[in-house]
Amino acid sequence: QVQLVESGGGLVQPGGSLRLSCTASGSSIYRMGWYRQAPGKQRELVARITNGGSINYADSVKGRFTISRDNAKNTVYLQMNSLKPEDTAVYYCKADSTIRGYWGQGTQVTVSS
Repeated sequence: QVQLVESGGGLVQPGGSLRLSCTASGSSIYRMGWYRQAPGKQRELVARITNGGSINYADSVKGRFTISRDNAKNTVYLQMNSLKPEDTAVYYCKADSTIRGYWGQGTQVTVSS
């Protein structure tokens, strides 16, 4: 069983920055990432990274967000810069093991002046 602990959400003004963190317990995790869901919209991929360092970003965040991972700590980070109001959403961490995917409880990110 894998458990995820997320932190780092909050309220920030447009153009500001936030960093999200997610630590996973358990083993056999080969990929971790962040998804988000805005009100009335489907959950979408933001960024994900494999153990080997392969990274995918949503087009909407390329050049503004950076995902990184500390494999030894089973922790993934999402550095979010130049935040926009449209980045407002609940951000969910996901860890993929060889058996299934696991979701965190979500952390709210609100970008507003």
